[in-house]
Amino acid sequence: MRRIASMNTCAVLALGLCLAAPLYAHHVKKGDSTTLPVTTSSAKARELYEKGMVDYENLYLERCNDEWRAAVKEDPNLAVAWAWIAFNSGNPQEVSTARAKARELAPKLTPGEQLMVAWISKVQDGDYLGGITAMNDLLEMYPRDKHVLYLAGNWLMLEDGNEQAQRIMEKALSIDKNFPAALNDLAYIDARNRQFAKAFAAMDRYVVLLPKEPNPQDSYGELLRMSGNFEGSLQHYRAALKIDPDFVTSQLGLGDTYALMGNQDQARIEYDKAIRFAHTEADRLTYSMQKAMTFVRDGNFAEADKEYLEIAENAHAKEQDLQEAQALRHMAEYQTDDNAAQKHLKLAEESLSHRPTISASDRDEEMSRILRNRAVRAARSGNQPLADKSLHELEALANGSRNRVIQSSYHGASGALLMDQKKYEDAIAQLEEDQDNPFTLELLVQAYYQTLQTDKLHEVEAKLRGTNVPTMEQALVVPAVRAKRPNM
Repeated sequence: MRRIASMNTCAVLALGLCLAAPLYAHHVKKGDSTTLPVTTSSAKARELYEKGMVDYENLYLERCNDEWRAAVKEDPNLAVAWAWIAFNSGNPQEVSTARAKARELAPKLTPGEQLMVAWISKVQDGDYLGGITAMNDLLEMYPRDKHVLYLAGNWLMLEDGNEQAQRIMEKALSIDKNFPAALNDLAYIDARNRQFAKAFAAMDRYVVLLPKEPNPQDSYGELLRMSGNFEGSLQHYRAALKIDPDFVTSQLGLGDTYALMGNQDQARIEYDKAIRFAHTEADRLTYSMQKAMTFVRDGNFAEADKEYLEIAENAHAKEQDLQEAQALRHMAEYQTDDNAAQKHLKLAEESLSHRPTISASDRDEEMSRILRNRAVRAARSGNQPLADKSLHELEALANGSRNRVIQSSYHGASGALLMDQKKYEDAIAQLEEDQDNPFTLELLVQAYYQTLQTDKLHEVEAKLRGTNVPTMEQALVVPAVRAKRPNM
């Protein structure tokens, strides 16, 4: 299993220009110990914090939260536990409170702990450069702490900084060649690069190292699905659930796999189980959105509207503003009427300002997706002033952030508008910066065709047709592309 990219959030989405610099750009004094110290007066709190970190590495993403919550009950001054609650919780109010508490306690911490708190809090505040600087300094201070290396590399993967993440995970494995968490992440990086043989070899080692843990089976299922081996994927998800029936992400994985196979009825059955046993309200809403997407895949947009509207209303009632905005944006994405789409996008934007608890990073990422859709829809409907205005707002957002999601939203929207203007070479330069989005890949195929770049056309078309991720973009683009040329 991979975490949903956020700080806190699927899968999309490196950190832009800041990662072009050397990984250790600063000269920080090495720590007095090999591993990052944890400041606490309570042995019980330390034990709970460290157990939470082990569970985090093994992808028990709510159990680790419970352990960190228990740790700060034992010692309310355990700042790094507060920081990781802020990082990993799906409750916006809890995230805001925990982040503030970690900041308040930071001056009393060791320099390394201060850097960890700064990394997490600055990124959530939208200060990506400051956050990444703190992360890099932490890595330089504790270059032999495999757990710190994992935390940094794993976060980079969440932000699609795959090249940097690979370097870090390889360093962690040079310290401990059998470090399961690093093996798992390296397998995902190989799969993202479509090097599936390498990915599966790493998975085989991962399963052997942790035979009684569900996540190796879960990860194997996801990577097999990415490669197009759906039956193998289902087998591994079921194996994970056999080890731990409460490992709900594997139940979600069954639903996602059936959805990609085209069996939407069975997908809904599996999603219902995941929704029923979801560990948090945020997860329950997210799983419900996956179920609603099955109606989009069926072409039943009226039923999808009902589902997404109900999810948005539930999210609003539960004070889950991000999920409310996501549900409304998803409604906009499949609308056949551009004006209807714009109405949903307006409501999605309004959802982001209902309460101040949503983090700046989550708000800006979602706003970038809203603006992208608004600009493309406006251009398509002939409303060029709105298209230009939306693109300018998105450009300003991108210029003020190193966040890769925001950068991708801008490049994708800019490339789409340039394609409308038949400025193919300029469009290619933008679209090539957003190659994880099926809408973008579809436009790149057209742009390469227009510019007679046959080799690149075939490469991107193969990538597009081989995209097996359970996202709205995949649902709206990939099946239609495959249907046009089924024998390719």
